[in-house]
Amino acid sequence: MLRQIFVNLPIADMARSRAFFEALGLSFNPQFTNEQGACLEIAENIYAMLLVKPFFQGFTKKPVADAVHSTEVIIALSCDSRAEVQALVAKAVAAGATTPIAAVDHGFMFQHGFADLDGHQWEVFWMDMTAAPAQM
Repeated sequence: MLRQIFVNLPIADMARSRAFFEALGLSFNPQFTNEQGACLEIAENIYAMLLVKPFFQGFTKKPVADAVHSTEVIIALSCDSRAEVQALVAKAVAAGATTPIAAVDHGFMFQHGFADLDGHQWEVFWMDMTAAPAQM
């Protein structure tokens, strides 16, 4: 049975990335954090490993995507309310993120997102499962 998720993301500057995510109110697990990589704690059992590009490259034989110019992944995170979505995106923008896509309100779901300092796309959403259509 799967128990945790660790999304590995290449970054350019460890100090800059740590400061950005700390500005969002997130923290790092010091046991798995050093100058090469940092374990960003998103939620219980959900983590992002921020790995400096040369270290990240050691885990793959493929070229490392430049998230500023191409989309490698969209990380979707749920929130408890529309207000929480808006607040998190506002914190991200204040810390230097951009918002490549406008907020969308589907009635049963509200979504917005940001691109972090390395261009990784984070979709933040709230959804009322009881109001969701049977099929999308």
